[in-house]
Formats: sequence, structure tokens, C-alpha cells
Amino acid sequence: MSVVEALARIQQIEAALAPPAAAPAATDTGFATALAGAGGAREMSLPATVAAGTSTGATGGTAVPADVAPLIRAAAAEAGVDPTLVAAVARAESNFRPDAVSPAGAQGIMQLMPGTARGLGVTDPFDAWQSLRGGARYLRQQLDRFGGDTTLALAAYNAGPGAVARSGGVPPYAETQAYVRRVLSYQRDLAATGV
Repeated sequence: MSVVEALARIQQIEAALAPPAAAPAATDTGFATALAGAGGAREMSLPATVAAGTSTGATGGTAVPADVAPLIRAAAAEAGVDPTLVAAVARAESNFRPDAVSPAGAQGIMQLMPGTARGLGVTDPFDAWQSLRGGARYLRQQLDRFGGDTTLALAAYNAGPGAVARSGGVPPYAETQAYVRRVLSYQRDLAATGV
């Protein structure tokens, strides 16, 4: 069991032992509160630590919204991926917007293509938790496929694993090369401040 998995499990156990949280005030319309309230109805349930909505978040230009940060941490822990990498991809893909849609048809905060989303068990790509969870799983798959090489995994996330395999590295597409540099830059920023 990795350190990330152990920490995630500890959080799950602590949450299970903690007394139930008080119901949110009727005037609280935060995203985390809405997620917590809808948690019982979703196919992919939220970890109890996410429903609490606590976050340190990052500062500066790469700031992770406080309501999204706990979702990122939980999805990353579940997939065994660095949360700064998941956050950096979410920033590059959608600027943390769960309702984002690309001209190519990618959807949600992690900009998953519909077929990829279905293959990852994502039934609602506009649900931030499902999108982050699916995107983190997809990153894990690419990291595994490319021997843990973050640069190649990011290139595969953007251009597809076939393009990376065919080119033997980052494909010679200007968009993909810029994407990899941008995500790695965001990840460096987040490494200094945390998610």
C-alpha cells in the first residue's frame, strides 16, 4: 500500500468514526455542500472527507477553488496519482469548470471524451467528482502504460496513447507540446503550495 493510499484509508476510517456533521444552513449554496447533499443519489459516491469540504488550496495563478480541492485530493488518492498532477490537468483542461465543453466534444472539468468517460465508468461528465475520478484513473492508466513518465502520460492524455506510441515520445504537435509544458508548469506551482 502506498503512502497516498494509506493516508486516504486513514481519512476514510476517521470519517467513519467521526460524529455526523450538522446539516448545512439553508443559505449555504457552496458546491461542496451541494455535492454532499446529493452524495447518496450518485452512482460513484463521494468519500466522507470530501463532503466536509475542507481545503487549503493553492495560491496565485494556479489557485484551486476551495470546493474542488478536496475532490481532487480524493480522486488522486483513489487512483494513486499525485494530486498536483490531477489539479494541473484540471486547470489546463477546463480552468476547474465542471460545465466546460471543448469544440472536439470533450466534457467536464477533466475534459474527457464521451467514449473515454464511459470506459472509465463516468455516467455524468459534468459531475465534478465523476469527471475528476475518471480523469485521475485515466492519468493512472497512462502513467502505467508509459512507465511512470509524467511527460508521456500528459502527452497521451492530450493526443491519445496511440499518438505517443507511434511517435516514440511526445508527438510533434504544437498543441500537445504546449499542453505538456503548461501542465508541468502548473504542477510545479502547485507543488509549492499544495492542493
